[in-house]
Amino acid sequence: MEINNINTLGQLKTSGYKSKPIKEELRDNLRNKIKSGKLAFEGVHGYENTVIPELERAILSRHNINLLGLRGQAKTRLARLMLNLLDEYIPYVTGSEINDDPFQPISRFAKDIIAEKGDETPISWLNKSDRFFEKLATPDVTVADLIGDIDPIKAANLKLSYADDRVIHFGMIPRANRCIFVINELPDLQARIQVALFNILQEGDIQIRGYKLRLVLDMQFIFTANPEDYTNRGSIVTPLKDRIGSQILTHYPDSVATARKITEQEAKLDNRQIETVHVPSLAKDLLEQISFEARESEFIDNKSGVSARMSITAYENLLSTAERRALRNGEDKTTVRLSDFMGIIPAITGKVELVYEGEQEGAAVVAQNLINDAIHTFFPGYFPKIEKLEKADEKTAYSAIIEWFFTESGFELPDDATDVEYKNILDEIAPLEQLLQKYQSELPAADRYFMKEFVLWGLVEYNKLSKDRFSEGYQFKDLYGSYISKL
Repeated sequence: MEINNINTLGQLKTSGYKSKPIKEELRDNLRNKIKSGKLAFEGVHGYENTVIPELERAILSRHNINLLGLRGQAKTRLARLMLNLLDEYIPYVTGSEINDDPFQPISRFAKDIIAEKGDETPISWLNKSDRFFEKLATPDVTVADLIGDIDPIKAANLKLSYADDRVIHFGMIPRANRCIFVINELPDLQARIQVALFNILQEGDIQIRGYKLRLVLDMQFIFTANPEDYTNRGSIVTPLKDRIGSQILTHYPDSVATARKITEQEAKLDNRQIETVHVPSLAKDLLEQISFEARESEFIDNKSGVSARMSITAYENLLSTAERRALRNGEDKTTVRLSDFMGIIPAITGKVELVYEGEQEGAAVVAQNLINDAIHTFFPGYFPKIEKLEKADEKTAYSAIIEWFFTESGFELPDDATDVEYKNILDEIAPLEQLLQKYQSELPAADRYFMKEFVLWGLVEYNKLSKDRFSEGYQFKDLYGSYISKL
């Protein structure tokens, strides 16, 4: 259908166009995508077998939807992706504030103009990109904002009395007629405002300052809510919950691989960073593991959740840390180091909600511990497990490394060492190379020095070496040397 040639109601009738409610529109387009094997919700990872099937069932059932989950679980992303299930264009009566369907007008304006002009009624076309409305529920939202109010200026300009319904100024919801309307953080909406939504969801009429308008609004409502909100700040009133067809529970990624895919997709990087900084695969996995450790940490409020945004901003910080070092050293290329992870601490401290014990420890200390915990978790996956109790004089895979540190007075790894200096420093520890040859022989050459540093940090976490921070970097020692120097 060539919409450029359809400008009047008569032309629309001749074209054979048939209007349909938005829920039918979403349903029909979803059916076509499922039949053709196309993805309806692209770019959302980890929900393929959980959330997305439930969301598709809700759309096929023509339900209004509540997405319930902790922060950073792609609830708003899912809502916005529903735009892809709308028709490219729909017709509406030109000049209508509420996108009146030319075949089923509901406003007085549209009914009057159709009665007056008939088939000559002018028609405009609304693109699907303009059919998405979003409102963050805050305590200051009023009924007038959402539904409407009397407009005294309009009454004065049109010389109408307040008894005339043409003096009404429509709120956001009527203006979103035939569109997707999202209310984020629904529990934050005052109970009396939630009550105002009852009739819109069920009966289709609205009341504004005593006017009872039978406006059968055609809308797809999507609500988002955080389960913690039910107890902390407010709740969804029971009759409103009863009117929402499907409540779908979202969740965090269940694997590091899925989380990594999300981070790489969402991180905002420019080409210069990507070209300058090489990120070893292990570094990407460690970064994601930090979020998994945070969700299990006794110092962090797990009811509040740990947003996927933490990994995304931490990844951006990690690359910026390495990029800054390369710029200072006049280098065109560099590789992320484990010591660069100290640069992600600001991204962690601003994203986690600490419990009392965490506040006592301090946000920066908790963040440092999360990095250490991630290293502790990953270490046995790459090298032989270190037992807590070992027989005296028994040789292990790490004995040569530990002996090297016992005979050396100290080993320092500066933060801003050039790439050549960094590699030369790590190459001094000959047993490190032997360990990698034995257990990580197929490791890419670009990732080898990160893995060497990972071994040192891992041995610290398993109490085989000690690590101290000084102003310009880290110092590694054997445990006895560290103990004696402290004495």
